[in-house]
Amino acid sequence: MKKKTFLVTLLLFIIFLNSSMLIVSLITLREQIKAEKEKVLAEHYVISSGLLGDMQAVKNRGGDVKASMGEMMRNYSRYAQNRDNEFAISCREEWIWESGVQTEEPGSFFAEINQSERVVFIRREPVWQLCVYGRFPAPFQEYGLWYCSGLSDTLESWRGMKNMLFMVSMAVTFLLALFLVKFLDILFRPLREISAASRVIAEGDYHARLHVKGKDEIAVMADHFNRMAGQVEAHINLLQETADRKQQFVDNFAHELRTPLTAIYGYAEYLQRAPVTEKERFECTEFILSECRRLQNMAYQLLDLAALREIETETCYLAELFRKVCGIMQVKAEKKRISLSFACKEEHITGNMELLITLLNNLIDNALKASPEGSEISLRAEVKKDWILLEVADQGIGMTTEQIAHIKEAFYRVDKSRSRAAGGAGLGLSICERIVQLHHGKLEFISEPGRGTTAQILLPL
Repeated sequence: MKKKTFLVTLLLFIIFLNSSMLIVSLITLREQIKAEKEKVLAEHYVISSGLLGDMQAVKNRGGDVKASMGEMMRNYSRYAQNRDNEFAISCREEWIWESGVQTEEPGSFFAEINQSERVVFIRREPVWQLCVYGRFPAPFQEYGLWYCSGLSDTLESWRGMKNMLFMVSMAVTFLLALFLVKFLDILFRPLREISAASRVIAEGDYHARLHVKGKDEIAVMADHFNRMAGQVEAHINLLQETADRKQQFVDNFAHELRTPLTAIYGYAEYLQRAPVTEKERFECTEFILSECRRLQNMAYQLLDLAALREIETETCYLAELFRKVCGIMQVKAEKKRISLSFACKEEHITGNMELLITLLNNLIDNALKASPEGSEISLRAEVKKDWILLEVADQGIGMTTEQIAHIKEAFYRVDKSRSRAAGGAGLGLSICERIVQLHHGKLEFISEPGRGTTAQILLPL
């Protein structure tokens, strides 16, 4: 690109400069020839006027004008010295006197001459000359004066000027080429930096950025490139995080499957090979059924998580929502001697009632698992501008900051042994997060070890 720009720019400049020099030289030549023409016409007029007076004097003395022509023309020989000039006199369309230089053929020449005006033309052979021919007035209209002035000095001067102009043109072209190389190097430097940064990004390093300087088009392009690189880096990081989460999900899922399947396989093999009593057979089959229920529960939760794509919305009143949730979870709470309470105003939101019930049930179920006997779990709703805040607060064991950061990941458990004993698969909060996202809200947890946990759900009114 840089080389093409250099060659095209230099070529256009050479064409423009040399064309300008040629036009200037041609205009100069035309002006010089015009000036020379005026000079020749003036000399022709001086000579013809003087010669006309001489011819009139000879005629007045009764002499022969034609025979005396050679003697009269010697007086004008000074005009022909060292100037490639020549004279000729015609009479009745015949050359009667010549200065020694070749004249035109009388037949063709005089056939083209108008009787009433002077003729000026340029002759190239034998040398460059500016020629003038004109007839004398009456009573000597049969005579005519041919006068030629050499153009050698004029042409030589013009050639010298032309050569000097083209030498200047070559020098200017050389200086321009040097300047153009330096200028294009500065001009294309940002493009080289963009190319280098693009190559670095293409090789996998997405931290490359350009230094933005100035406010011209190159600076704007560099700024856009930096924005594009930032967006690419952000998307790559997002894809990497997504891939890591998917890989972690697969690893956790494989781990969750391996534990019950290993137990099922072991008990089944024990029943098949070892002599067992009826009591031992019952215990083994009971454990196999328990692990199968765990796998079934995990499968249902995964199906629920995969099915949550779009929802049908309706008007959901918070008081009704809390009453239904407390009614569903009341029996389970009474088994642990934990009390459920709720407080809210007659507010309503737009959402899916069944999914919101599932959301609160999962949060209360987690709170029941973490809460000691005799404690309380409370539900509360509060309006904040255009949002509604739902809270599920318990008085359980609480969580650390690190645990809160992973609590919504699939298959993650704060207390793995207790969760497995309760039949949990670690998918409940992943389902909760998905339900909140479908309602365009946010799910956050506030907790400290030993001080309980508060789940906060922020939904648009």
